[in-house]
Amino acid sequence: HVQLVESGGGSVQAGGSLRLSCDISGWTSCMAWFRQAPGKEREAVAGIGRDGGSTVADSMKGRFTISGDNANGTVYLQMNSLKPEDTAIYYCAAKPYPPCTVLLPLTFDFWGQGTQVTVS
Repeated sequence: HVQLVESGGGSVQAGGSLRLSCDISGWTSCMAWFRQAPGKEREAVAGIGRDGGSTVADSMKGRFTISGDNANGTVYLQMNSLKPEDTAIYYCAAKPYPPCTVLLPLTFDFWGQGTQVTVS
């Protein structure tokens, strides 16, 4: 069984940065970040596999970076140049099998509780 715990959310001014962390217990091939703003559907942010292959949603490329530390079982989301529209609850998710760059929420079996990011 895979358990995911996010941390690092908070409030920041526009143009600022935050780094989210997701501590993962259990084995999984693919990890990803999603976000959900009030009144909106959950959307993919970025995904990464154990081999380091990764993808970032087009609208966030150049600002967001996903990385992983397999030894510590942690996945990070570095968010720079934050905008008010980035305000959302950010969720870490995992699925046991590739492809890790296909970020459809329904294909991810395990989810964290979410961490709030507020940009003003």
